[in-house]
Amino acid sequence: MVASSVSSSPLSAAQGADLLYIDQLTVSFDGFKALDNLNFRMEVGELRVVIGPNGAGKTTFLDVLTRKVKPTAGKVLFKGQDLRRYSEHEVAILGIGRKFQTPRIYQNLTPRQNLELSLNPRKSVWSTLWGTRKTSQESLDSLLETIGLQDKAGIPAGLLSHGEKQWLEIGMVIAQDPDLLLIDEPVAGMTDRETEATAQLLEILAKEHSIIVIEHDMEFVRSIARKVSVLHEGRLLCEGTVDEVQNDPRVIEVYLGTAKDHH
Repeated sequence: MVASSVSSSPLSAAQGADLLYIDQLTVSFDGFKALDNLNFRMEVGELRVVIGPNGAGKTTFLDVLTRKVKPTAGKVLFKGQDLRRYSEHEVAILGIGRKFQTPRIYQNLTPRQNLELSLNPRKSVWSTLWGTRKTSQESLDSLLETIGLQDKAGIPAGLLSHGEKQWLEIGMVIAQDPDLLLIDEPVAGMTDRETEATAQLLEILAKEHSIIVIEHDMEFVRSIARKVSVLHEGRLLCEGTVDEVQNDPRVIEVYLGTAKDHH
């Protein structure tokens, strides 16, 4: 049963208010601190990019927000609600949607069918097939156009390119109408053209959703980022514009400098 306190109503907080407030967040795995007294704040309407070297705690950070991982200590507030009170399913209803690194789509279904299943909060195949309203179909048409798959809406999703599969899963998360969209390394393995299209898609989605993007591709980060948060060893190292973080000596040492050494 879903707790009665969980609401799927639209976000009522005004733009500029705290959507996400994290204080002294710690996650320990057998003594190893994946997150170590992490502090993080995000306002409604932000498109925030989170970067950091492997092992910085980026994926664990998303796991905590979706309740896949439970904190060892600290406070995590979303829309003023303490996320520790909720299950993974309840957090989704509360308004947090997540796009994983590897597309999680139904390969044998069409893009339209994949989106139809996501539109239905009960995730029931039969209620989706028999209970779809005209308004839902109009919403699907609009969403298919937004993610650039209107011309491939009727083919099996398994036939889509890697980039198109990523867009489809982003669409599936958007179909759930989240207040906060979490996107984990969306352009890994994409062509240059697909990467550019993904940047444009996120810019469009950011007009109606708050978004956190985890990404390694710094060219892509530069194309979308308004504010960048840098994680290192489970802590917030620094925040700022792309230029500010790229020129920060600490970032150059622990992240960007290391990346340059590999070229």
